[in-house]
Amino acid sequence: MDMIASSASGLSSLPPKTGIGLKPQHYDAILDPDHPSGRPFWVEVHPQNYFGVSDSIGAGPPHRWLSAISAILPVSFHSVGLSLGSAEGLNNGDLERLAALCERYNPAMVSDHLSFSGNAHDRFADLLPVPYTKESLNHFALQVDRVQRRLGRQMLIENPSCYLAYRDSQMSETEFLAELIHRTGCGLLLDINNIVVTTGNLGGAAEEYLSAIDPDWVGEIHLAGHATEQHDSGPLYIDDHGSAVSERVWQLYAHFIQRAGPKPTLIEWDTDVPDYATLMAEVAKADAVLMEASHAFA
Repeated sequence: MDMIASSASGLSSLPPKTGIGLKPQHYDAILDPDHPSGRPFWVEVHPQNYFGVSDSIGAGPPHRWLSAISAILPVSFHSVGLSLGSAEGLNNGDLERLAALCERYNPAMVSDHLSFSGNAHDRFADLLPVPYTKESLNHFALQVDRVQRRLGRQMLIENPSCYLAYRDSQMSETEFLAELIHRTGCGLLLDINNIVVTTGNLGGAAEEYLSAIDPDWVGEIHLAGHATEQHDSGPLYIDDHGSAVSERVWQLYAHFIQRAGPKPTLIEWDTDVPDYATLMAEVAKADAVLMEASHAFA
């Protein structure tokens, strides 16, 4: 099947600095110009959290908080519900609600995942991997193109965290991503923690994975913590976003940034959310890596 490359283009972009996932317990701190921990350079939200009926026309506290914060900081929309890899196609209702939110807030970036999270009958509370086949690639590219045409902008696709591999996959994950980006003009949300989780569970070297990534693809980077369970068969790495970024992830991140130059970077901490000062200490560590790279690329 011949694919038509999207003509969408990014309307704006995130600064090559560090952001955080926006959490209600940190609203007041972010809005305080004199907070001793300072502010992140941008924030990321899951747009599905703003799809509630009471909030659809702008009512309700979630929109009031987001409006106040988006007035002072760039916002990235990180979608978790389009289910681009579903055999029946993406969730069109989610796409229309996402388009309405984009029109209202004009986010600096929009992203979703290289995954599926449902079928014709059910939606799952998880992001499940797709097989890396030519058929799957054709289908996924069509869905990405639908989103970009509807939103009138480029989107990013995040590499997944995987716990299994499909026997009939015909290409590697990086080969799949490279062809998807070539066909659609989308970008990559590079999650370095997910690379550690995937290679830890399925084998392979994280360094080799990163070496296959063209820095020009990358519009945003995610850094997060993961859990490790010990089993008779060996360790199982779980992408739970529930702890500080691991030293392994920091090492890979610094190595990539040295090659790629500064990129917008998110500290992703979604469970067991820490206090604001702890989170901003992680931001400072990422900012130090970005600052060193900015001098090298000046």
